[in-house]
Amino acid sequence: MEIITDVNLMQQRCLSAREQGRRIAFVPTMGYLHAGHRSLLEEGRRRGELLVLSIFVNPTQFGQGEDFESYPRDLTSDAGLAEAAGVDLIFAPEARDMYPPGYATYVDVEGLTDTLCGRSRPGHFRGVTTVVTKLFTIVQPHLALFGCKDFQQLAVIRRMTGDLNLPVEIVGMPIVREADGLAMSSRNVYLSKSERSQALALVDALRLAGRLARGGESSAAAIIEAVRRRIVSEPDAGIDYIQICRKDSLEDQPVIGRDSVLLLAVKIGKTRLIDNAYLFEEV
Repeated sequence: MEIITDVNLMQQRCLSAREQGRRIAFVPTMGYLHAGHRSLLEEGRRRGELLVLSIFVNPTQFGQGEDFESYPRDLTSDAGLAEAAGVDLIFAPEARDMYPPGYATYVDVEGLTDTLCGRSRPGHFRGVTTVVTKLFTIVQPHLALFGCKDFQQLAVIRRMTGDLNLPVEIVGMPIVREADGLAMSSRNVYLSKSERSQALALVDALRLAGRLARGGESSAAAIIEAVRRRIVSEPDAGIDYIQICRKDSLEDQPVIGRDSVLLLAVKIGKTRLIDNAYLFEEV
């Protein structure tokens, strides 16, 4: 395994691999890897002949007052997990090389980014789509793997890739959860012991919503209210949003259907967590 920090060298290596007919599988991350990331890497190893992992805490997707400076970083630990998963190349650039002085080009996806996290984090998805486009240009992957925990992000990247005719297969991978059901996230490290316990309200709420839907409740408003009550029963929980949407368009769905997905963003103390589930599937 090799760690590359230089943008041009990374692009040259990947272009050379393509010329040799090697299929490139790519997992873009912000690092601080956990078992959820490992599942992406293991699937990428099965599907690709060259497995590339990027580790880059992207400044353009963080808003003012968010946790860019404190976002957890541990390249040594990440490299160990990556090597065990069979990664061939780690791309770990510096921000100054991805966004050199005078940088002025951004990618916007309209519509899908106006709701959910896009509403509460203005500019977030412009940063995501810009950096993913740049990474695709540098790494030249045949396929790229993303976790479904970031449901809106996955939908936005699918739309961007299709709209721009990028020759990259986008693979969505299932959410990986802790034994008690909490969705794995690099931000879970921020939680105190008490907050970690309270964070289980998210998965409890998803399970409650599923039971209501499968039991015959068809009103999104009724399900959302039950979910809201469960979450606010925790003393340190603050709701950013609770929405039931159509899976492809992310439009609100007042009457639920088989394609309904419940999406949550909740702050436990100062830590913002997201989760989601299809209403008619077990969590």
